[in-house]
Amino acid sequence: MSEPVRLSKRLVELLGCSRREAELYIEGGWVTVAGEVVEQPQFKVTDEPIVLLPGAEAEDVPPATLLLHKPAGCSVEQALALLTRENRWAEDDPTLRAVHKHLVRQQPVGLLEREASGLLVFTQSWGVTRHLTNRHKPLEEEYVAEVKGTLVDGGLDKLKRGIRQGERTLPVCKASWQNETHLRLALKAPQPGDIRTLCRLVGLQLVSLRRIRLGTVSMAKLPQGQWRYLKPNERF
Repeated sequence: MSEPVRLSKRLVELLGCSRREAELYIEGGWVTVAGEVVEQPQFKVTDEPIVLLPGAEAEDVPPATLLLHKPAGCSVEQALALLTRENRWAEDDPTLRAVHKHLVRQQPVGLLEREASGLLVFTQSWGVTRHLTNRHKPLEEEYVAEVKGTLVDGGLDKLKRGIRQGERTLPVCKASWQNETHLRLALKAPQPGDIRTLCRLVGLQLVSLRRIRLGTVSMAKLPQGQWRYLKPNERF
């Protein structure tokens, strides 16, 4: 048995490529060791069969944006821990290749209250971060709120006009009944607690809250606790 060496070094020997090209092949998920994809250039190998997969490209892994259906009560740190291969939605676009680099150094944007469930965005893209945190052009967010109590007369119209609370006017909120206990709410740049306060000011008590859309990107059928890629043709 030969002495263990870095996978990247062995690939250079096999392909005659540069060290950087070998690292790009490996980090891009194009190299298997004994039939299993290995994405760490420093991985130690001996005599195992090493294969470069068809279609391999020695290119930097582009930044990825991931959409997670966050469970209620889940902190940002706990949500980040859900970004694993095992939790990728089975119905995600199969043409989008999942690689290890897409699951590390992800940053949450468009933060969601801990008590709320629903769409939470993680990204490695500076452009996506800038777009979602632009205070001058906030995106509309849509929620489903489970409520109880009795809506005051004209309550939905009050939400649509905006309600002043102390020295601050709460976000204007387009509201409609989804059923007897659930409201659909669309508003821009809500602060933590705003939706609970809006409900209280029109006679309702917020029971649970779920974000279903951010900008033009919808959570749709994404199961709770699972994630998918933002598709190339999707824009917030």
